[in-house]
Order: sequence, then structure tokens, then C-alpha cells
Amino acid sequence: MPQNLDELRALAHPLRLRILSLLTGTAMSAAEVARELGGTQANASYHLRRLHDVGLLDMLDEVQVRGGWAKRYRHNPESGERFAERNAEQERLLTTALTDELRRRSEYRASGRPSTTTDAELWLDPQSWSEIVTKAMELSRDLHAAALPPRTPDAIKVSVTISMFSMIAD
Repeated sequence: MPQNLDELRALAHPLRLRILSLLTGTAMSAAEVARELGGTQANASYHLRRLHDVGLLDMLDEVQVRGGWAKRYRHNPESGERFAERNAEQERLLTTALTDELRRRSEYRASGRPSTTTDAELWLDPQSWSEIVTKAMELSRDLHAAALPPRTPDAIKVSVTISMFSMIAD
């Protein structure tokens, strides 16, 4: 569980969500992240350090670049499991960031390829709910394991957002 609200804010920042997605398929330096996301190296470096500080990125190695050294980071998707238990404020921050990111991604939706959208507010028995959440977690692990570096030839860029939670009955 996050030690404080500041740790979840690191996760909930929209640019940091993009960085985590980007670094699931490969390790990258701040300069490479900046080029891919269209930002500055200094801004990318700041956000990489912030994500690393809260344990969401692993620093894999340092490579020599033009007389200096560049740290290369990679996201381990399982690192986010410690954020599974959230209070209402933390949940609001994360949901807002995910919603904004989904809105941004939807502007780039390609047509003619398989896709699916599901939205539901329904009632399930506890055993079914538990089994479905387990399947969603397995799907998430499969997606992250299959992730390729950006712009890999013949790969397609996809968007996946899974947010499943039980609700308080009204």
C-alpha cells in the first residue's frame, strides 16, 4: 500500500502514466523517452526519477552517451500491486488520471482493427466477481509480457485501460 498520498500522486500524473506504458516494452533513457513523447529531456528525467523514487521504475543500466552517462529505466508492471489498497482521495486521483489518459488516447483510435469496449454497472455474486478480477489481472500480466519497444516493425500501437472495482450499494 502507498506510504502516503505523494506516492500515489507520482503514479496518477498523466505524463507518468504514459511513461510507465512506454517503459513496459523496453528500457529507455530520459532522452529516448523525451523523443518518443515529444517533450524535453529535462522534463523526462524529472518524471523518470520521480517514478523510480516511489519504486515504479527499475534502473537497469547506465550507457555512455557522447562523453556522459545515461540511466536506462524499465517499468515492472507488478510494482503497481502495492497501490492496490487506496483510500477515497487516492482513488479519485488515479481515476482522474486514467480518465484523462483514456480521453487523450481515444483521439488516436484506428479503425478497421479488432477492438472492444465494455462499460457496466451490475451485480455479481462474490465468487464470480473474484474469478473475473483474477482473469483481468492475468490479462494485464499477459499484455505487459507481450509489450514490444515503441515502433517495432509490424507491431500495432494499442490502448488498454482496465478499471474494475466493487461499489457501495446506493
